[in-house]
Amino acid sequence: MTRFLGTHVNRLDRKGRVSVPAPFRAELTRAESDELIFVPSHREACIEAYTSRAFDDLVEKLENFDEFSEEREDFAATLYADAHPMRPDSEGRIMMPEALIAHAGLQESVAFIGMGKKFQIWDPEAARQRNSQARARVGEKGLTLPGRGPARPEGGA
Repeated sequence: MTRFLGTHVNRLDRKGRVSVPAPFRAELTRAESDELIFVPSHREACIEAYTSRAFDDLVEKLENFDEFSEEREDFAATLYADAHPMRPDSEGRIMMPEALIAHAGLQESVAFIGMGKKFQIWDPEAARQRNSQARARVGEKGLTLPGRGPARPEGGA
């Protein structure tokens, strides 16, 4: 399973190039994936990046919708129409399309935020605010991760 972890800030040059953080490139190598799929987030002012396998897993869920339903069409447009497949160059850089740069409001610096099977690219200040809000919501709601499998009795193995 792919695990993009941590927050990394890199420079976006005038040509729209940015280096994918070395730990993320190492994870791509471990996952045997050299292609990333970049899409504008439909929930936040950021860019989401998936390995080809993670993107395939995501769009496979479209099969749960009726072929001609409005929901399926909307999700397909959201996932496919604005998707940009890219491979980092020999120096680990990607060329960010202008539409994605504009969507995320990127300037000179960008924050890569690990999200497990995907990562997001944000304006660094917006990323700090978003992560702070997320931590506050988790705390306010007392959220915990759901367990897997049957519950074990107290003191049981």
